[in-house]
Amino acid sequence: MTTRTAIVTGAARGIGAATARRLAADGAAVAVLDRLEEQARDTAQAIVVDGGRAIAVGVDVTDESAVAAAVERVAADLGAPTILVNNAGILRDNLLFKMSLDDWDAVMDVHLRGAFLMTRAAQAHMVEAGWGRIVNLSSISALGNRGQVNYAAAKAGIQGFTKSLAIELGKFGITANAVAPGFVVTEMTKQTAERMGISFEEFLEGVASQTPVPRAGQPDDIAHAVSFFCSEGAGYVSGQVLYVAGGPRA
Repeated sequence: MTTRTAIVTGAARGIGAATARRLAADGAAVAVLDRLEEQARDTAQAIVVDGGRAIAVGVDVTDESAVAAAVERVAADLGAPTILVNNAGILRDNLLFKMSLDDWDAVMDVHLRGAFLMTRAAQAHMVEAGWGRIVNLSSISALGNRGQVNYAAAKAGIQGFTKSLAIELGKFGITANAVAPGFVVTEMTKQTAERMGISFEEFLEGVASQTPVPRAGQPDDIAHAVSFFCSEGAGYVSGQVLYVAGGPRA
């Protein structure tokens, strides 16, 4: 990869951290963004120890002014960002009749408002450079999932958002794609097992038994897919949704 600056949101742990490390290994300088800067430092420090360039930036992706300030800090410290991975996300699972308005709004804000604000702030640098890569994290839940009407709606929205970005920004040399993971072993998915009242080990066994590739996904599986979309060679791939779920889903 020609030296680029990448921003990865929600990169303190899980898929975001694996993606940040992978993009650094590809040669990018990486801004590790998370809600609390101290939580992002471990990921950034690991990249630096491995010989890469990285900084940790604390930002609430739903806060317009904070997002603008974070992107400008990245540009000042690492160079103009031309790669953006919108990974930040939260769960507020519940059945529809039990779901509160706050649970609905919180999920929509982080996933959709957050992706919108981050992309709007970063795209100016990409347009100026005449080159850009935007990768948004969707989910297999976009196809529907019990107890996740908020999360499923947000992740389906991400797909429409991505396709619209591809249409608007393609003429500036910017691609936009989405990666839709299946079940991936993270702290977030452990919360799902807790909500269901079963052990995580039982949960993993159930997932493996229903997946053509009989295992749960790992954060690195998703990071590899993101890496492809961010590569120089993926310049003619845009507006696509790639399900990384161990088997066909759509």
